Amino acid sequence: MRTIVIPIPKNRTGDSSDVSNYRPISLASVIAKVLDSLLNRCLDKHVSLNDAQFGFRPGLSTESAILCLKRTVQYYTARKTPVFACYLDLSKAFDLVAYHRLWDKMRSETSLPEEVILLFQHWYRNQKNNVRWAGSLSDEYSLTCGVRQGGLSSPTLFNLYMNRLIDELSSTGIGCHIDGVCVNNISYADDMVLLSPSSAALRKMLKICESYAVAQGLKYNAIKSEFMFFKPESPHHKRYTNVPHLTLFGTPLKSVETFKYLGHWVTEDLNDNQDIERERRSLAVRCNMLARRFAKCTDEAKITLFKAAYSDLRVQYNNALRVLMGLPRFCSASAMLAEAHVDGFAAIMRKRCAAHLRRMRDSPNSILRALADRWDSPMLARWIRLHAVR
Repeated sequence: MRTIVIPIPKNRTGDSSDVSNYRPISLASVIAKVLDSLLNRCLDKHVSLNDAQFGFRPGLSTESAILCLKRTVQYYTARKTPVFACYLDLSKAFDLVAYHRLWDKMRSETSLPEEVILLFQHWYRNQKNNVRWAGSLSDEYSLTCGVRQGGLSSPTLFNLYMNRLIDELSSTGIGCHIDGVCVNNISYADDMVLLSPSSAALRKMLKICESYAVAQGLKYNAIKSEFMFFKPESPHHKRYTNVPHLTLFGTPLKSVETFKYLGHWVTEDLNDNQDIERERRSLAVRCNMLARRFAKCTDEAKITLFKAAYSDLRVQYNNALRVLMGLPRFCSASAMLAEAHVDGFAAIMRKRCAAHLRRMRDSPNSILRALADRWDSPMLARWIRLHAVR
């Protein structure tokens, strides 16, 4: 039951002396990992989670959560209805999970056998930890709350801890809905965004979040929590000039025009330019690094590296292959790709769009299916534009 805890910096350019700038990752023994894996499989069979939870679930990802956010906003703004989005930040959420509440949830909200629950209780009650720092170990200590960050079962345990809140929000009947499917909240682990066409409904959902946090021993960081106003696609959108007053535990929430949600920059006009420019620069850096490191490799090896590393942003995509293969900057892109037997940028986009649409339609998640099955879905329109014969 002994675990080594490694502090990992959250921000490598931040203050290294600030304790809050570190994330504790737990390293367990091989036997403990095997046991954790078996327990996690048992959790998957007996724990039913709300479809608004996207974190650490098969077939879902940050991409799924971001897509649901943007498509829901587009659905409303295209119908001349504004959308308020509130991004909530939980402080040290994984570390504040109260064990007695977690065991109660296992018994009341899951079909887990009592033996499994008792095994979890015994494991957490008898776990001993040491922090490893600069080759030295701290004194041994026990945990009184918090799931192990880095444990295989920890994400599911945390999802279970938060599931009642998501159920409460989804059952209110307020906020955003698409074809009868509630999309008033989207969660990925401890990152949650609330969506509502009215500020009054958003205030009600914020009150629900506040009450749940108090009852479960959680803390929201009102300074890092912000909200965004998406104006409708209407020539009269300028009439929306008054920014509502929203608070979280009495602290006013800041209104922003951009917000980094799950690594993606969300803007008021849903413009992707910031992310595209970031990826273009990253692509150029990786290309130059590979070109230097593998300059003496065969052409076959270079093409294999190219296929594995690059698939986005047409111009940089073509330039990457030119650099790797040592070709002139202005040589024919189509001839170069054909000779190397590599898909062009447009072909890759068609394949990826088709695969993404298929995954959404085949997903067991009701929110993704509701977005994908609509005939006016932007994803379907994109698929048609990419595959239409010109």
